[in-house]
Amino acid sequence: MRPFSAAVVATLITAGFAPATLADALEPLPTVEACFATTDHKHAVVLEVASKNKQRQMGLMERTTLAEDAGMLFTYQTERSPNHGFWMYQTLIPLDIAYLDKQGVIVSIHTMTPCPSSEGRNCPTYPSGERFWNAVEMNAGFFEARGITAGDQLLWPAEQACQP
Repeated sequence: MRPFSAAVVATLITAGFAPATLADALEPLPTVEACFATTDHKHAVVLEVASKNKQRQMGLMERTTLAEDAGMLFTYQTERSPNHGFWMYQTLIPLDIAYLDKQGVIVSIHTMTPCPSSEGRNCPTYPSGERFWNAVEMNAGFFEARGITAGDQLLWPAEQACQP
C-alpha cells in the first residue's frame, strides 16, 4: 500500500488536490516495466503510471526516496503544449524529467529541484519547451549518468525491448 499519512492527505485537501475518496489517495498506482533505449545501450526501469488527473497532481509528492531504476510515467490522452510544465511543490527529492512525444521519443530533459515553499504558487515550473504526450520523472542525474538524451526513446511495456 502506498504510504500516505493523515497529514499528507490533509495537506492535499487543503491545497485543493483532494482525492475523490481516501481510498483513491491510498490506492497504489499500476506499474509498467519499460526501457530507455539509446543508440548504444538499453536501460530497464520500473515506472508507476499516473494516468488520471488526481494521480498526476500527486505525482511523487512527499516521497523521501526513489529506487535507482524506478520512476513515474505521466500519461495523457491528448498532446500537451510546449508551455505545459511540472513543478516540485511538496516534492522532497530532486528529479529529472523527460518529456516524450507520442512514440516515446524524448523531446527534452530537465533537472528539477525541490521547492521549499509552503505555497505552490511560489514554486517554479519546468515547461517542456516542446509538444509532448507523456513525461517520466526519475532521480536527478539518472539520464546524464546513462547518456540518455533528447532523441532517445522510452519503450513500454518493455516485454523484450530491453533484451540484448
